[in-house]
Amino acid sequence: MGLQADVFWSFRSPYSYLATRRYSALAQQYDLTINLRPVYPLAIREPDFFERSHPNWLRYTFTDMFRVAQFHGIPFGPPRPDPIVQDVRTRKIADEQPYIFRLTRLGQAAARRGKSLAFCDEVSRLIWGGAENWHEGDHLAGAATRAGLDLIEIDAEAIRHAEALDAEIAENQAALEAAGHWGVPTLVFEGEPFFGQDRIDMAVWRMQQKGLVARET
Repeated sequence: MGLQADVFWSFRSPYSYLATRRYSALAQQYDLTINLRPVYPLAIREPDFFERSHPNWLRYTFTDMFRVAQFHGIPFGPPRPDPIVQDVRTRKIADEQPYIFRLTRLGQAAARRGKSLAFCDEVSRLIWGGAENWHEGDHLAGAATRAGLDLIEIDAEAIRHAEALDAEIAENQAALEAAGHWGVPTLVFEGEPFFGQDRIDMAVWRMQQKGLVARET
């Protein structure tokens, strides 16, 4: 048995997207299983977060996320539509949220099947990689197929088992906080959290200390 790590992740987080293909590459390169555990974004967990954040927070985040994408050569663009409906001027989160609950429940349904890393990787490439109207047509169905899933099947589960899936998502959030952090993406290995897309190399360093080895070719 190889090593195991959990990744706590959100569909609304640009940094989650920017880290995901690197998490996938780690799972392919090393004898390592990465369990991606989706959580609801801060906009859902703390709806007033953006209204009370520092005025420079949003501007810096926009500057940095484009910079990170350019540095790593990752396609990147503002989501169209944003998974969270929000007034850009006031930063207020809308009461009606037609996208994020479906997406996160789909991610957890994929986790039930051991395919959340692949599914969230594919879907985040649509949302943050420049696909317009990612929620329409066959975009999500194609992403599910590439991840080895059937969108009709997991969509039906997301509707039918919404309450149970939300309970599992809440457990993911509780596990993240128990590990010592609250934000995404956070990789947790043997109880130690590594927050952010800029801590991946450090997480690998720690796992190598614990016996992480490359997969046999």
